[in-house]
Amino acid sequence: MIFGLTIEKLLLIGLVAALILGPERLPKYAESLAQFTKRAREWVSTAKTRVRDEMGEDFDDVDWRTLDPRQYDPRRIIREALLDDAPAPSVTAAQSSAPAPPTTPVRSPFRGPADGPTPYDTEAT
Repeated sequence: MIFGLTIEKLLLIGLVAALILGPERLPKYAESLAQFTKRAREWVSTAKTRVRDEMGEDFDDVDWRTLDPRQYDPRRIIREALLDDAPAPSVTAAQSSAPAPPTTPVRSPFRGPADGPTPYDTEAT
């Protein structure tokens, strides 16, 4: 099934084309379609040969299925990236019962002074 076309759909398209084009022009169009298909295959094989020549011996080492955009799944990529990291050190019972060190609140650079409200400009906008 190419582009969602089944055998029934292809037969229907061929029948409609035969009715529209007529028996006089149909062989000419079929021949031009065959020539276009041959040229497209030549273009693809030429492009593949050029890529192989330009990449050198590394061309055969590439796993092209991993580069397929249909394989892109952000959840899988993030999961693999997180699992690739080194495992976190295990927490001992003595460390887990110790109180956490006090932290100072982080102030946003978009806020005003820490002890007052956010400044408001009455002339803005």
